[in-house]
Amino acid sequence: MQFKDYYAVLGVEPTAGDAEIKTAYRRLARKYHPDVSKETGAEEQFKAVNEAYEALRDPQKRAAYDQLRARGYRPGEEFRPPPDFGQGGYGGQGFDFEEVFGSAGPGNNGGFSDFFEGLFGRRARADGAQARGPQAPRDSHAKLAVPLQTIYDGDSVRVNVNGKQLDIKVPKGIKPGQVIRLAGQGTSGGSLLLEIEYAAHPQFEVDGRNIIFVLPVTPWQAAMGATLSVPTLGGPVDVKIPADSDSGRKLRLRGRGLPGTPPGDQIIELEVTAPRASSEDQRQAYRDLAQAFGEKAS
Repeated sequence: MQFKDYYAVLGVEPTAGDAEIKTAYRRLARKYHPDVSKETGAEEQFKAVNEAYEALRDPQKRAAYDQLRARGYRPGEEFRPPPDFGQGGYGGQGFDFEEVFGSAGPGNNGGFSDFFEGLFGRRARADGAQARGPQAPRDSHAKLAVPLQTIYDGDSVRVNVNGKQLDIKVPKGIKPGQVIRLAGQGTSGGSLLLEIEYAAHPQFEVDGRNIIFVLPVTPWQAAMGATLSVPTLGGPVDVKIPADSDSGRKLRLRGRGLPGTPPGDQIIELEVTAPRASSEDQRQAYRDLAQAFGEKAS
């Protein structure tokens, strides 16, 4: 198999910090996302970027990868992992490469990919298993991206683990970083530990237990006030927009955020936007508005 330089894939130096790596990943993921990119080979580039980020975002994975990279492998060079690799550990501590990189999980859209097989290849893994003999039960780790609505409702999500579909109950209001344990689904009958993270939402952002929602309002709604329907995770709510509101003004819906003790709030941030004039009557209305405020309309 061929060695991959994950730092080069992300366009960062090996000394880059976590924030720089995350920024580079987000920029490239947006650039090559198959749903938006028209570039040739975008899908493969997108997969490469995700694989590189999975390797470098986790401190254990990055340390193990750096140890391998320090042996002088170059991009495209054929290699097999050295027999003693991982036995002495790094920083004076031993580790098992399958455990560090994870050999189970629902894939890139719900957790870790099988990074060990992606880096070392299935043959290397099989050779190692034969050399060691039967494996003792051992916990495996993966990340599970859960939709916000599921976090709010406390519903189940279906994931694919080792070729099996499992329905996993997600506790209402579970926080990022908390872990769900699936007994018997890890390596050789160990447990699979799923670390929760929140999936991106097209309308909402999360700040702690609060939900952030940007509400577009017209100039006349902002100036004169209005009552508008606003989406929340618990369903639409009518919200009164105070008169003389500016862009950036924040309104609070108490208890409409993520469940907890106490529950979070939904923060509504107003964004004043002017509709495009699509008729002569609408353009004249804008001219009249300009004149009413003492401006000379063109």
